[in-house]
Amino acid sequence: MTEPDTIEYKGKIIGKIGSCILISVPTPDGKEHLEATCKSKEAREHLAAILEQESILRVNPKVILEDIPELLVKPEPEPAPEPVTKS
Repeated sequence: MTEPDTIEYKGKIIGKIGSCILISVPTPDGKEHLEATCKSKEAREHLAAILEQESILRVNPKVILEDIPELLVKPEPEPAPEPVTKS
């Protein structure tokens, strides 16, 4: 199976933690859940360790996340490996 040139996200990119992109995905019943796409198993394990700890959620009306450019840019796809040629 070949890999796609780009990753199509099912929802809206809402943030980034390390090498993981956090995505808000709507469900058929109108709710949302959080998914993460990570570059490696190590990045996934790091995110899981963070999420297992206590989370603190704050409201700060002065912070506008839409102004943070790195949250609005989709990650670049990893380059394809060089083809193997026989000599």
